[in-house]
Amino acid sequence: MIGISEIETAAGRIAGHVVRTPTVPSPGLSELLGVPVTAKLELLQHTGSFKARGATAKLLSLGEAERAAGVVAVSGGNHGIAVAVMAAALDVKATIVMPRSAPARAVEIAEASGASVRLTDDMDGAFALMTRLQQEGLTLVHPFDDPVVIAGQGTVGLEFAADAGELTDVLVSIGGGALISGVAAALRALRPGVRIWGVETEGAQAMSEALAAGGPLPVALSSIVSTLSAPAVSQLTYDHVSALVTEVLVVPDREAVRGSLELAEHAKVWAEPAAGCLLPAARQVRERVGDGARLGLVVCGGNATTGDMIAWSRRFGLR
Repeated sequence: MIGISEIETAAGRIAGHVVRTPTVPSPGLSELLGVPVTAKLELLQHTGSFKARGATAKLLSLGEAERAAGVVAVSGGNHGIAVAVMAAALDVKATIVMPRSAPARAVEIAEASGASVRLTDDMDGAFALMTRLQQEGLTLVHPFDDPVVIAGQGTVGLEFAADAGELTDVLVSIGGGALISGVAAALRALRPGVRIWGVETEGAQAMSEALAAGGPLPVALSSIVSTLSAPAVSQLTYDHVSALVTEVLVVPDREAVRGSLELAEHAKVWAEPAAGCLLPAARQVRERVGDGARLGLVVCGGNATTGDMIAWSRRFGLR
């Protein structure tokens, strides 16, 4: 299990390389949900998501031989962008493996950063190719099954605990589970009374299915939210969530897209559906907790184009 000391070490390591993103009360979301809401704006991070933290922590931990070999990462979008951009900044050669369903913008940014991008038919194929490239000698920067990466993502929770006012409940999106594992570890140490809720989209339910089964297992992926679409969580992230997280809530893709539109309208931030899914989940938490709720939202990323949002809105009949 990752502890606060590992997270504080990661914070010191990545300081100067990543942004200490704003933690702000949101009057618009507070009015919308009927209770005070504070947002941690990780979409303002380098590369548009929290992923820069874990990628930077891992890259800075590598020895000379590991750096010289070059790194490989698998991603539904944001982790690939982060590894490509931060590797270029640190003069490390990167290969990024993504499914063809990954956002075109993610592929473009990774390639523009100088990374070699390899596309596969689906996420299962992307993880398989990642494993082969690692076996061929590239250094793996795993999106979630790595304690250094989890500690890096945990710096989000370290900052949230220091900068937010009173909180009763914090909501965090889940893909492979590194972000919520790190945030939960930090908050449990620094704000032990706060409940942590995970949020997934239907068709990207690797953590909730693992919790129901008693351990990680492969899941079928069908969500439009590629940045949350891990084919399985790891034992490491499962252990953290099962021990530290109150519950994992699952919301439909349509409501995640609606949440992104509501974040734009009410919070004035441009968030991808991986963050938009927090709003329908926040409504569930608010109903269960009651009027005394003080909600914190980790707005994890903003790497959706206007074209993406228009297409999804039309698909689901949203305005």
